[in-house]
Amino acid sequence: MDLFVFLAVLLAAACHAGWNASIKRTLDPLATTVLIAIGAGLVALPAIPFTGWPEPASWPWLIASIVIHLFYFAGLIESYRTGDMGQVYPIARGAAPLMTATMTTIFVGERLGFYDWGGIVLLAAGVLLISLRGGRDLTKLDRTAVGFALFTAVTICAYSVVDGIGARAAGPGKATAYSTVLFVGIAPVVVAYALVRRGYAVLPQMVPFWKIGLGGGALAVISYSIAIWAMTVAPIAIVAALRETSVLFGALIAVVILKEPLRPARVAAALMIVCGLMLLRVA
Repeated sequence: MDLFVFLAVLLAAACHAGWNASIKRTLDPLATTVLIAIGAGLVALPAIPFTGWPEPASWPWLIASIVIHLFYFAGLIESYRTGDMGQVYPIARGAAPLMTATMTTIFVGERLGFYDWGGIVLLAAGVLLISLRGGRDLTKLDRTAVGFALFTAVTICAYSVVDGIGARAAGPGKATAYSTVLFVGIAPVVVAYALVRRGYAVLPQMVPFWKIGLGGGALAVISYSIAIWAMTVAPIAIVAALRETSVLFGALIAVVILKEPLRPARVAAALMIVCGLMLLRVA
């Protein structure tokens, strides 16, 4: 993979971990997630006159992605509501790369080499290892939280494949146009979900966290826009796998800011992830 693309996706991973941490820091994951969606939409909307519109061929993929992202946010909210960030975040992000690699091989026709598969497997294993002692004893894993995390992983795989195909169908140089329209479309859908779930009472709850929502929304736009662009110049599965290095940043945030415990398993997992990165870089 080109070094510039490689480093850009790592930057996207850091941004992704940042906005996920902002959800867990608040008392209400639902309200904060809606705020982030609104913030992302507000950041993306003014950019449309400059990015333009994606080609019509990409619109079915855009619509599908918006629907999938609704389920993604729902799963993510429930994961954080029932479990520790240091546990559920790695499970959600770690299970997705192998799913995505398999799906792109079958349905997109991407062919990955030996080092590609080795890097993805090693990275995914390291990501999952981080979750084994993610703030709770292994014998006390919350099955509900793990279930929601695995559901979230399925949605991650789905929107990664859909957005990779959609961005390529958006036209030459139109990846940013695709991502801006995507974020603008996601915002009202997520707001509607929150209103159905909790009613208008959820709106006043958002007010104290508006800065977190706006900042998290900006990070989300930066993170996923980079990833969507990268999927147009590199294999979708490789980009999706590299994004999961966000767990390294997430683990650091969980330990330093959220005060979750640092254990040897996390250190070993970090080394596995770095080795996976090295394989993907040289592939």
